[in-house]
Amino acid sequence: MRPQTANAPAKAIPFRADVVGSFMRPTRLNEARERLLGPQTPDQHLGPHDNAELRAIEDDCIRDVVAMQERAGLKSATDGEFRRRSWWLDLIMGWSGFAADRKGTTEMMWRNKSGATQPFSRLWVNGPIEWRDSATVRAFKFLKANTKLVPKVTLPAPILVHMYACGNKGILEGHYKDVDQFWDAVVAAYTKEVEALVAAGATYIQFDDTSIAFLCDPIHRETVARWGTPPDDLLKLYARKLNEVVNKVPSHVTVMLHQCRGNREANWGAEGGYDPVAEVLFNDIDVDGYFLEYDSERAGGFQPLRSLPKGKTAFLGIMSSKSPDLESVDFLKRRIDEAAKSAPLDQLAISPQCGFASSIGGRPMTDERQEEKLARLVEVARDVWR
Repeated sequence: MRPQTANAPAKAIPFRADVVGSFMRPTRLNEARERLLGPQTPDQHLGPHDNAELRAIEDDCIRDVVAMQERAGLKSATDGEFRRRSWWLDLIMGWSGFAADRKGTTEMMWRNKSGATQPFSRLWVNGPIEWRDSATVRAFKFLKANTKLVPKVTLPAPILVHMYACGNKGILEGHYKDVDQFWDAVVAAYTKEVEALVAAGATYIQFDDTSIAFLCDPIHRETVARWGTPPDDLLKLYARKLNEVVNKVPSHVTVMLHQCRGNREANWGAEGGYDPVAEVLFNDIDVDGYFLEYDSERAGGFQPLRSLPKGKTAFLGIMSSKSPDLESVDFLKRRIDEAAKSAPLDQLAISPQCGFASSIGGRPMTDERQEEKLARLVEVARDVWR
């Protein structure tokens, strides 16, 4: 049960049109990052930096991307994750106890239409996991001071630490020889992160996760079984560990969970509908709602939404952030109508299926098309939900 907050401000409700988090990095930001921090290879995952010149350029670019979200008519805004090189590693690598590489030491692979392409980043737990003063909190404070909209902060979900470290098998290869001690340390670090965000005024927090969506994929289910945990047991464990963090968040804070099958420069990591995970995902995890990937046949149909309980909102990720094609109003409305056969319309909303740039690389569309997509979401949401 999430704690009640006395004299709390009004809860930041999930809106009918929203974004997931990241936006394409401006060219000048990428060029400045390389000039000031040096060229980065895939194995060099930067955590927080202290370069004052780069921070000033980030500030300018974030003001611009916030203004773009305001022009599009959104009700919440992110900072585009412009201070991050990676959507998840920048937070994790800012704490102690972790290392990461992409040397083929994980069984998880990026895929495209031609098949497997390259391995995922592998996380190593090489020391005690300890929270450090958060660059994410500093970034949130700047966003909050520079938007009239509800400022939204995104965090990689705590269960990712386990999945990207190759499960119990990988954890036990590192510092911790007791998996329960590992989980206690992860939950403690995330609890401090959330407490710091709430103290800074955060009322809208989103956990980004691929772990549960990966358990929709038969290939990944076989992989985690080889790591030593039956996939359905792992799903229930992940729900419990998410709740250990979420249940410490005050009730006035909206907490959302984003489900993604991977999004890296038009590659993906998994496929398969939500059917194997729907009951646990929607009923056992104590969040206020979900951002769900639904922009391709890899995500399956809307039927799993029948498990969505009253009081929770599902954002339908029916707009692609990977394709430059602008979805038509009729197409988006047809998709909403299809979803409304499985869940009440008043519990649905719309969004892109993922962020527009999960890392600094890749520009699948122009800045103008990115903004047009946001405006189209708002246009459709106003027509459908008035």
